[in-house]
Amino acid sequence: MLRIQDASVTFPASDGSAVHALDRVNLDIAPNSIVVAVGASGCGKSTLLNAIAGFLPLTEGSITLDGKPIDKPGSERGVVFQKDTLLPWANVLDNVALGLKFQGVSRAERHERARGLLALVGLSDFADKPPYELSGGMRQRVGIARALATEPKILLMDEPFGALDSLTRETMQQLLAGIWAETGKQVLFITHSIEEALILGTTIVVMSPRPGRIIARFDAAFVRDFAEYGDIGPIQSDPRFIELREEIRALIHQPARSGALQ
Repeated sequence: MLRIQDASVTFPASDGSAVHALDRVNLDIAPNSIVVAVGASGCGKSTLLNAIAGFLPLTEGSITLDGKPIDKPGSERGVVFQKDTLLPWANVLDNVALGLKFQGVSRAERHERARGLLALVGLSDFADKPPYELSGGMRQRVGIARALATEPKILLMDEPFGALDSLTRETMQQLLAGIWAETGKQVLFITHSIEEALILGTTIVVMSPRPGRIIARFDAAFVRDFAEYGDIGPIQSDPRFIELREEIRALIHQPARSGALQ
């Protein structure tokens, strides 16, 4: 269980003022769940993810994983960013195995594990290729494989499909749903897309404009059907999907009416 309690973040701006990015956020991420945070730009979604990753300290509150405080990066939290951070001079296999190398895993073992993950994301034939020969969607697959290589308890994904075209994005959404169904990983997923949040989330949290607060939570089960059947069409036409989409859209555009949910 990852638990966020009364998490607030304030940091100095370039003009000397203070930016209140997060305000008293409370959130639990249970095993075998995908929590998707959605909201307008600047609402603190990425700030929250960076705090969980250990990249950014909290001003107030706490974040714990299985009861242990998070105060720095750790291999139990895998991170996938919007823009891939692959090493251009290393081939795909060595990029996936990078975290294992830092952990001191032998070359033979880390390559064996990396090849298994490349098979999971459908890139077995590209192990020896340099990243620049891959498409954007393929590079994001490599990033997901690398994040999974150290067998993290939770996967943190900061708008990983935001820069992809619509067809590739749908393919990546289906890939993530399948990986989640197969591995049961906890996932925190950040997105601007309400439809993506509903397609992928077992829980969707809506965040207010700065300072970021959780103003609503919704439970959904569409990702389970997506993982099983791989067809996004019936999901998007489901009356419950449409109802939730419009409710979330109203909250994002008129957050003052909802008040903070804490």
